[in-house]
This record gives sequence, structure tokens and C-alpha cells, in this order.
Amino acid sequence: MSSKLEKLETDVEIKASPVQFHEYFTRRPHHISNVSSDKIQGCDLHEGDWGNVGSVIYWNYVWFEYGKAKVAKELFEAIDDEKNSINLKVVEGDLLEHYKTFKITIQASPKGEGCTVHWTFEYEKVHGDVEDPHTLLQLAAVLT
Repeated sequence: MSSKLEKLETDVEIKASPVQFHEYFTRRPHHISNVSSDKIQGCDLHEGDWGNVGSVIYWNYVWFEYGKAKVAKELFEAIDDEKNSINLKVVEGDLLEHYKTFKITIQASPKGEGCTVHWTFEYEKVHGDVEDPHTLLQLAAVLT
């Protein structure tokens, strides 16, 4: 049975501007654990420089579906400062036990006094019994 690329998406409205959100997630994701330490234990730069394409970051997080610590190593594949968007690819970690590929796109767009952050997960399951990552998308929404 061949697997197929699947997609999950959600929008989150926040009070920050698109530029503020984009800067935070692109150049300072290691600060997320300061405001959400129960969900993110750390984010470290593994290769490259903060905010640069080709850089690799390493997340320590708690995926509340499983209630235990998880890790993910992500590669910044694209950063578009004009569109306030980021493309990440998971290259190592617990997610790859369930998914052959896992990519994340985050885009912040103006809305009123703040912005709407659009999260997209594109993934390919290792087999048909793997569940869609709805709770991980929920975690991303909470962190926004």
C-alpha cells in the first residue's frame, strides 16, 4: 500500500503583528520555553544561525497526547520576511517514528490590530494505522 501526502491546517488569531510573530518564531524560538515551559522544555540551535535558511533547531517538548517528553530536529527550508512565512522540515526525532515525512509551514497575515497565524502540517504516515497529528496541531495553536 502506498502512502500519500496528507495535510492539516488551522488558523490562530493573536494580538501581535505579523512581523512580530514572524521574528519571534524565526529568530528567537528559543524564547518560547520562557512563556510555555510546561509544553516546551527547550529549543537549541544545532547548526547555522538563528533566522537563516539551512539552520537546524532542536526542540524538547511535551506532546500532551502522550504526556511525555519528545524531541524534534527541524531544518529551516525557507524563510520569507515579506510574507512572514517559514517552512520547516522535521529531519530527526520522535515524529519520524510515525511519519515518513513531516513539513510545517507557518504564515502570519495582518488582521485588525493583530494577525492570523496559519499553520499547515504536510506529512506522510509510515502506515495507515497512524493517526493524523491533530493534537500536535493543537499544541502549535496553543504556543501561538
